Amino acid sequence: MLSKNNIKHITALSMKKRRDAERLFVAEGEKLVDELLEHFQCELLVATDDYLSGKTVVRSNTIIKANAEELKKITQLKTPASVIGVFKQPEYTFEPDVLDTNLVIALDDIQDPGNLGTIIRIADWFGINNIICSPHSADVYNSKTIQATMGAIARVRTHYMELTPLLQHCKKKNIPLYGTFLDGKNIYTDTLTPNGLIIMGNEGKGISTELQPLISHRLFIPNFPINAKTSESLNVAVATAITCSEFRRRMF
Repeated sequence: MLSKNNIKHITALSMKKRRDAERLFVAEGEKLVDELLEHFQCELLVATDDYLSGKTVVRSNTIIKANAEELKKITQLKTPASVIGVFKQPEYTFEPDVLDTNLVIALDDIQDPGNLGTIIRIADWFGINNIICSPHSADVYNSKTIQATMGAIARVRTHYMELTPLLQHCKKKNIPLYGTFLDGKNIYTDTLTPNGLIIMGNEGKGISTELQPLISHRLFIPNFPINAKTSESLNVAVATAITCSEFRRRMF
């Protein structure tokens, strides 16, 4: 049975301050929770009989059976799922040397949790294992972010750090620094490398003026037909998908 303390604890994790203090996050839904159970330590699992009856082994420190009405009290979704898991946040260390041979995505103040989660899912699809977020970007452990990753958070490591020192380090080592701009070179004809840092800017402001001078390759995703009147810009997650796809296409 779900106690009042359980309800209070789980609902409190909707706040970033509480998640940071306890180093925990919440995931909901059978498919998502099943995937995360294989990668992260589960502190608490709240699930229906139907969910638990279909499992031979469930790796969780505590398991509580709950009915649909009880799950409604702790869900952050419009329709409660059959299972909610409380997981331990992993601890990662980013080694800049990974940029010598791999692509990494850097996000400059991405604000929307859904965009962040979708970008994590995109990175997973294109085999990019690390994402760097500026300190004021959306929280990777926000429930909307977690849901939008569709489990990709289990394979893509997200780090938070100041971007300027990282870009300066890359510039000293001649590591390619890519950014998308409306006045950049056509991404489909410009030279792309199998390693480097791909910087994606804020939803409204783009890449910050502080970072722009450090970027060595300014890319542009052209609309079609060329010079036709279309939308002003692309959603940042859509732009990330197109950019990553073109980088990977060159490797075939």
